[in-house]
Amino acid sequence: MKFLLFLNLLIVHLSYNNAFSAVINTRHQLLGVNFDISVVHSDTSYAWQCVNKAVNKVKMIESIISSWDQTSQTSAINKNAGLDWTRVNSELFSLINRSKNVCELTQGAFDITIGPILNCWKFDGSMTTIPDSDKIDQSMLKIGSENILLDHENQCVLLSEKGMKIGFGAIGKGFIAEEIKQFLMKLEITSGLIGAGGDLVFWGEHPLTNSWNISVANPNGGTPICSLNLKNTAVVTSGDYEKFVTIDNVKYSHIIDPRTGHPASGLKSVTIICPNAELADALATAVFVLGESKGIQLINSLSGIEAIIINLNDSILTSSGIEPNYF
Repeated sequence: MKFLLFLNLLIVHLSYNNAFSAVINTRHQLLGVNFDISVVHSDTSYAWQCVNKAVNKVKMIESIISSWDQTSQTSAINKNAGLDWTRVNSELFSLINRSKNVCELTQGAFDITIGPILNCWKFDGSMTTIPDSDKIDQSMLKIGSENILLDHENQCVLLSEKGMKIGFGAIGKGFIAEEIKQFLMKLEITSGLIGAGGDLVFWGEHPLTNSWNISVANPNGGTPICSLNLKNTAVVTSGDYEKFVTIDNVKYSHIIDPRTGHPASGLKSVTIICPNAELADALATAVFVLGESKGIQLINSLSGIEAIIINLNDSILTSSGIEPNYF
């Protein structure tokens, strides 16, 4: 789960300089989160048509990638684990291929095969003791993106071991937000914003202020940590402050390290600024898992990507190419 960034944004339904109108905050429950689509266009009627088309597009993609929908192609892959190949459409095939690449990039800190471990840890209030270590060890045997086999010629996927599962909880919202941005741009929406449960992607000019002013939430609540004036990018935050469990006075984050099977620790939040929402989504989780030192080292090695990291002592670390406006 990704956590909502404050968006210092005012778009009105009235015309702006007699040229632009905005359709804002069309909110839908999609992917289990609030999904907001805002677009800027001179023709308000056309803008609403585009928003409605975008919502239908979200529902279509969700029906393909959702591991909760038993009729989805992702569920078909999981059911066929260790048994048979599953033919999928190009969008899902490409997403899986890119996910494998991100797993390699992050040395396993991001891994879409983490599903079996997620069955061990419950963050819905029902878990009162630490999961049995043997259960965790058994689940770990089913994790590893190297065991996702891809037939590029026939566009088929096979999970090589029975019991393996893939899921897109740490990349799916970013993937869909990026897809919807591209979809709207093809409809000649030259400015807008997609908010998917806290994953933000925006393009073009803000109708009132040119750039988009984004504030990064304080993990402790209250005044945001800092703000950023940005254009044509995505901002995604992962943190431990809204979904966690405390057992024997120890706080356990819902973000699980796929390399150990245990919750990641050491950080309160990671904010990634990246031109691509899908990659930002995945990296926010990966950096949280990697920790402060290795996480910032990874981001500094990637061109055009920045990070703001808050550790358990509330110290703030930023990547080399960003200068936030602190409050």
